[in-house]
Amino acid sequence: MTWDRSATAAKPADLVPYERLREYFAGSGKAVAPHILWDVFTGHFTEFFPANSRSLSLADGAGGTRTNRAGSVVIQVEALFFPWCRVDGKVYEALEDTPCKGWDELHAWVSSWGVPDFWPMGKPTSFTGDRSESTWEKKGGWYAHGQVPENNHTDPGTWPAFPAAEKPAVGSPGTKKYEPFPGAKWFSMGRKSPIVARMHDRLVAVGCNRYKSSANKDTIGSGDVASYEAWQRKLGFTGSAATWPPGPASWTALKVPKG
Repeated sequence: MTWDRSATAAKPADLVPYERLREYFAGSGKAVAPHILWDVFTGHFTEFFPANSRSLSLADGAGGTRTNRAGSVVIQVEALFFPWCRVDGKVYEALEDTPCKGWDELHAWVSSWGVPDFWPMGKPTSFTGDRSESTWEKKGGWYAHGQVPENNHTDPGTWPAFPAAEKPAVGSPGTKKYEPFPGAKWFSMGRKSPIVARMHDRLVAVGCNRYKSSANKDTIGSGDVASYEAWQRKLGFTGSAATWPPGPASWTALKVPKG
């Protein structure tokens, strides 16, 4: 978590604005920026690095085990929160007590990179450190900052539970399936596919219709670009992260159904 202020039950403090942290990690704090900044109260996200490149928010000493880059991905998420923060007059002691808006979308994006729903060192329940270099090097999954080797922080204290797997409706042959992210290069102008038509329909359904026509909706065109960028902005992405082509986080959140 950002832990950008020290507060107590007796002296709670107002949450630092999301925009301030976003500007910090994009500016003077870029040397310690994570992959994702998550506003647990609004569901907004900012991505500072691609998931398959290293970010910089973990201590990583020379000659020791690798922390910022190990395995296939090491995705670092900073939740905008500190204990006893005050938002709209309400005080929150633990991150798990917040609305955790956007958690389903964030979890789906992390899962799309192959990260299993598993806490190798146990799900965090308090501000204590518990580290194992051998576990870190051998077991994939979710780790609290307080569980990462070479680091001395003890956050985040708590974390939301993994979303329950979708259950099929009564009489349904199975769970609902969505199109996996096909990769940014797939979204080339003029590509024709039934996936494009289903993307079109989803963008209209989520209130991001910037199409001038529904003709040839199975072919990528300027209307898809404008509508998808509106969707990215709706999710809270800004700057280059809110421009075409689609990325895995926004695509997962759109939930384009399989044919």
